[in-house]
Amino acid sequence: MICIEDKTFENTSKLERAEYYACRFENCDFKEVDFSRSIFIECEFIDCNLSNSKLFDTALKTVSFENCKLLGLDFTNCTQFLLKVTFLDCNLSYSSFYKMDLKSTLFRSCLLNETDFSNTDLAGAIFDNSDLNRAVFDNSNLEKADFRTAKNFLIDPVNNKLKKALFSNDNLSGLVAKFGVVISS
Repeated sequence: MICIEDKTFENTSKLERAEYYACRFENCDFKEVDFSRSIFIECEFIDCNLSNSKLFDTALKTVSFENCKLLGLDFTNCTQFLLKVTFLDCNLSYSSFYKMDLKSTLFRSCLLNETDFSNTDLAGAIFDNSDLNRAVFDNSNLEKADFRTAKNFLIDPVNNKLKKALFSNDNLSGLVAKFGVVISS
């Protein structure tokens, strides 16, 4: 496999299978691209569309996504070893993180509609100003996760680990909705 280092890719829609180190991808349309068996280390994706791309055995090691469209991605197919991702202003709707280790992952100003976090370890994750409408949290570890500025989530406190998770008075209804509790201000 070839190694590509410190390169910026702009306005492209194709990538060869390779190991990318400290590369930057800007305004690229990778919709439905097959990234299988590619390796990304310390890379940045900015203003890119990766919707419905294939991530089979793809390594994402310290990779950030900013203002990216990541609809319907199955991150569960990624290599889990040393996986570390950050999402800023991204649309991750309809994606799956089923059974993944996402401890301390940052989701800032992200749209996470119907995203699957079932059986996911999100201990210490931050959902800063993110919309979790119909996101699925089932048997998830949410200990010390920060939901203080998150919105539209429904989390069953019986089916998820929530010890020391952070919530605000404004979004407590998403935590107790299962019980039919009404919170008024």
